[in-house]
Amino acid sequence: MTAVAEKAEKLGDLTMAGALNRALADELRADDRVLVYGEDVAALGGVFRVTDGLAAEFGERRVFDSPLAESGIVGTAIGMAMHGLRPVVEMQFDAFAYPAFEQITSHLAKLHNRTRGRITLPVVIRIPYGGGIGGVEHHCDSSEAYWVSTPGLKVVAPGTASDAYWLLRQAIACDDPVIFLEPKRRYWAKEEISAEPAAQFHQALVRRAGDDVTLIGYGSMVPTLLETADAAAQDGISAEVIDLRSLSPFDDQTVVASVRRTGRAVVVHEASGFAGFGAEIAARLTEQCFHQLHAPIGRVTGFDIPYPPPMLEKHHLPSVDRILDAVDRLQFDDTVVLPSTPAGTDPNA
Repeated sequence: MTAVAEKAEKLGDLTMAGALNRALADELRADDRVLVYGEDVAALGGVFRVTDGLAAEFGERRVFDSPLAESGIVGTAIGMAMHGLRPVVEMQFDAFAYPAFEQITSHLAKLHNRTRGRITLPVVIRIPYGGGIGGVEHHCDSSEAYWVSTPGLKVVAPGTASDAYWLLRQAIACDDPVIFLEPKRRYWAKEEISAEPAAQFHQALVRRAGDDVTLIGYGSMVPTLLETADAAAQDGISAEVIDLRSLSPFDDQTVVASVRRTGRAVVVHEASGFAGFGAEIAARLTEQCFHQLHAPIGRVTGFDIPYPPPMLEKHHLPSVDRILDAVDRLQFDDTVVLPSTPAGTDPNA
């Protein structure tokens, strides 16, 4: 198994796309079993230039273009992993992964269990996901609900450039298949890359401490939640922000501890709300925090529609205003008193 470096040399400020590029380069350099391939990842350097320059540095046997056949990309990755390699493949856009759905859910996710542990498949599938770039359907999907409901897959989504670097290195080192969701609208956000991972691979992070409400999100929503917390503070509400990082496995311990303390929670994601990942989070929190809750768990999500055209996506994507509205509905008015029992009807009197 590839061991993730505990520390990296000083990397300075990088965009998320640059951080992902550097993580791939460092893993290609550290382990000759690592391969990178997909549609246009070599000559072009990827649609978002995440793989820019890798083919020139590591050669066509380590970084190469594939045919436009997503099912074939994942199928060949399974075969390579069965023979000891560690493929990192790219689905050019989120919905382009759907032609590979059968390979991912029926074979990649199940072969370890099917062979009673004799076969491991260390495959990373990078999927640029979500909206916010003025794209259209097939280019702005949020497909996490499909992947997290498939046992055998690990699913992660970085919310910052520094986390993108370390999470990708941790994903490549993992012996299980990993769906790596990259929030494409954050590709150009820049920050200093930390010298070591902020947390373990499957651990959520408290990005901002607070006392009154817990805001829960991942990937592209992390900066939006932090912006919301700043706005809420101006109204006297102290919001804690949790970045899930890993969607599956789910870090119950960190999330539950926060909600039990604040007594209120709002879950936010771009994907549609109906049967979305937020519903699972709300159910888990209700089961584990019921007696500490002051209000029902709130959700702010994309609408239950196909992804809208560019001029309308600002209404579809969760915004600071929509999240603040959800926070306002969490029964902060402590003057609300349940109606008293009418005289003569109290069975305990």
